[in-house]
Amino acid sequence: MSFSWSAKDHKSYTNPPSNPTQGLKRPRNETGNKVIVVLGAQWGDEGKGKVVDLLATESDLVCRCQGGNNAGHTVVVEGKEYDFHLLPSGIINPKSICVIGNGVVIHLPGLFEEAENNEKKGLKGWEKRLIVSDRAHLVFDFHQVVDGIQETQRQATEGKIIGTTKKGIGPTYASKASRTGLRVCDLLGDFKEFSTKFKNLVEQYQSMYSSLTVDTESQLKKLKEYGERLRPMVRDGVYYMYEALHGPPKKILVEGANAALLDIDFGTYPFVTSSNCTVGGACTGLGIPPLNIGEVYGVSKAYTTRVGIGAFPTEQLNVTGELLQTRGHEVGVTTGRKRRCGWLDLVILRYAHMINGFTAIALTKLDILDVLDEIKVGVAYKINGKRIPHFPADMELLHKVEVEYETFPGWKSDTSAARKWNNLPQKAQNYIRFVENHIGVPIKWVGVGKSRECMIQMF
Repeated sequence: MSFSWSAKDHKSYTNPPSNPTQGLKRPRNETGNKVIVVLGAQWGDEGKGKVVDLLATESDLVCRCQGGNNAGHTVVVEGKEYDFHLLPSGIINPKSICVIGNGVVIHLPGLFEEAENNEKKGLKGWEKRLIVSDRAHLVFDFHQVVDGIQETQRQATEGKIIGTTKKGIGPTYASKASRTGLRVCDLLGDFKEFSTKFKNLVEQYQSMYSSLTVDTESQLKKLKEYGERLRPMVRDGVYYMYEALHGPPKKILVEGANAALLDIDFGTYPFVTSSNCTVGGACTGLGIPPLNIGEVYGVSKAYTTRVGIGAFPTEQLNVTGELLQTRGHEVGVTTGRKRRCGWLDLVILRYAHMINGFTAIALTKLDILDVLDEIKVGVAYKINGKRIPHFPADMELLHKVEVEYETFPGWKSDTSAARKWNNLPQKAQNYIRFVENHIGVPIKWVGVGKSRECMIQMF
């Protein structure tokens, strides 16, 4: 028996035949369009935007499903560098429609500022190609202030911080989970009712944080203006995605923000983000059934980086780490913080694959390794001299693991001009094949530079 419905089925279901006694056999239709999902396989900053940009050139729809403007993707097109935080990277493609799904939290001043900054660099017509779900939650300025207050309190009471971007993401998701948050549909509905809820939310936070001051009337005035500006872009996200999935053939791309090791459930908790940045987030953050998930591409650097606090087993606090940081220009797009650097960790890539079921991998920034005499790859963790088969949930345990490495000779030649597999040095090919075989997922792209032309496609 088939349980697959098409848009045609939906119409016949909501508009049944006039004779209810007429028995009709359900048609055996396809499940609809499949969605390609691009996800970070490490701690973020892997180059997802570049992979999305590559795929977006052929995509009809490019979607964000979670996170907020704590994400940061840099895309280089025709020598121009665009920075995206809330806008899907696919907005560069003038033929793509971009969707901000219900799982995303939106800071409206940040959204419009980002768009305007990229307009100055050449982005055109974005407002006519952006769809925003009416179910997406809103990040307010006071959420960002609270984010900073919470970090200060952690430092004072625990002597350490999480290292958030202070963009208000955590407090907004906390409002959402406690069912006091406000959504796009609230802003565009009865504004008097929205104002009351907004004031109640401010009072709730002020009761917890006595130093928090909010000019409520000024904020409401600005929010009303932003709301009217946003209104033409807002749709019922669930219905929009259903129609896209079950209408004419479309290429639909989902752009994950953050990464597997920052996932609220599966990441290095508590040093994580506040949303599900693994494949399940694509379903819940856009209203996509699992049946419609097609290819799942994981993105990883040829080494490992991490921003902020938390365990990092393969981190190199030495000249190698400094070299990777300098050559890789490892500075956060969103925060401007230097990224911590270390060897490629295949334990975390295998772990990310267990959760996401990657169908292929994009391995980026291979060229950063060009100058090294030897290159190490973390292949296993040991505790008390014994290999462990899993990735530890306990951060104290993760801090104590001993990393088992495989060492490879460096290829000591420039790969940045390579455009085909055969252009890469044999030693670089050996390195790539080892990674591929060890994690059990084919590598589809190898990145050797910033622009989309620098992505070597393998198959």
